[in-house]
Amino acid sequence: MALLSEDIKKQIKTQLADNPKPITLHVFTQELECRDCRENRVLAKEVAQCAPDKVKVEVHDFVTAKEAVAKFKIEQIPALAVIGEKDYGIRFYGITSGYEFASLLNAIKSVSKGRTEFSKISLAKLGAITNPLHIKVFVTLTCPDCPGAVRLAHQLAIASPLIQADMIEVSQFPHLAIREQVTGVPKTVLAGVGSFAGALPETKFVEKIVNLVTGGAI
Repeated sequence: MALLSEDIKKQIKTQLADNPKPITLHVFTQELECRDCRENRVLAKEVAQCAPDKVKVEVHDFVTAKEAVAKFKIEQIPALAVIGEKDYGIRFYGITSGYEFASLLNAIKSVSKGRTEFSKISLAKLGAITNPLHIKVFVTLTCPDCPGAVRLAHQLAIASPLIQADMIEVSQFPHLAIREQVTGVPKTVLAGVGSFAGALPETKFVEKIVNLVTGGAI
């Protein structure tokens, strides 16, 4: 049974029509598929079918495809890595349906273009980040504000080779939500650095990230 309606498929085809370069969705599952693994795999394939010249899908077994797991630094499943000419470190952990389907399409378009949409001011501030940074945005599929935070985190990953950015769906990884004390979404966690809650506009989001990393030194 198809997950996407014909109307949605037409919209996807239109949205991806001007993608300049093809991308590949690397989907991680396992032989005995985990909760939502099958849906995540089918959804990725249906998106690719809407624009076969723009999007490809490669499916990897999390247990046996050790080389791919290591290459893309996959930590759990279901997982999806959006890869273009470069690997910008854009990852999704959990099914990308609901409001997060928009995050997936945004990531596909951004990776295809290979450039960020940030302002020059925001890009200049990112120069203060000089060490690797792993950003994890915790979301739920019913949160209308979450895709904005995910999009900004993924834009950061495109803007800086030092940054990896993950979307993590709370209901599928409750142990991670408990560990990071997620009581509301979106919550943005900077591994080993700090965290903040809520949706912010671009300039405030970048400022918050940089201030946490530098200890407010700029």
